[in-house]
Amino acid sequence: MKLNCVVVDDSSLQRLVIAKLVNNHPNLQLVGDFSNAIEAKNSMTVHTVDLIFLDVEMPVISGFDFIDGLKVKPQVIFITSKAEYALKAFDYDATDYLQKPIVLERFNASVKRALDHYMLRQDNHDDEGDHIFIKSNLKKLKVFTNKIKWIEAYGDYVKVVTEEDTNLVLSTMKSFEKDLSKDKFIRVHKSYIINIDKVERFNSKFAEIGVTKIPLSRNKKEDLIRALAIA
Repeated sequence: MKLNCVVVDDSSLQRLVIAKLVNNHPNLQLVGDFSNAIEAKNSMTVHTVDLIFLDVEMPVISGFDFIDGLKVKPQVIFITSKAEYALKAFDYDATDYLQKPIVLERFNASVKRALDHYMLRQDNHDDEGDHIFIKSNLKKLKVFTNKIKWIEAYGDYVKVVTEEDTNLVLSTMKSFEKDLSKDKFIRVHKSYIINIDKVERFNSKFAEIGVTKIPLSRNKKEDLIRALAIA
């Protein structure tokens, strides 16, 4: 098994180093190496890419902006010389984070994580329906979307409430909303996204899921009525 990889780094020397590491790894296949995000994005419309080795600090479009602009997001291993980007990298659901200069042992450990994650996704591909992976307490959890009741803003986190439990995820409501089906989930308030299938009753102010009353923004009531009619 080989993961198709691209390397994106504005430093030609750094690209050379990472490309060599990729070419020497038995489970990686180098699709291309690029000095900027635009070239990389163009290549990814033609080639299937499983993993990106991505420099954070690039001119014009940073590594984080590049990921924000992708509709289909492969796994990402961020690369930078500054440790303070590590937390933000995990906010972007990065598989790992490598600090320059890159050490072979650390590189191989990152690739192993990517391979494990890839295998997990393949194993679950034909599983019990749609699901997402969330990172809670530094663990990656698989959550079936049909079991999510609602998602709630909680400071710098979002709270994912399912039929079984509740998990806090370091994320924004906006990025979480992107991962959910628009047919089944609707943002009814700046602090709440709800699963339409779980709504039992609603009025002009609240949607009720079980014993919980979820507040509705004034302009969201009509959206909910339309969504419930379609569902």
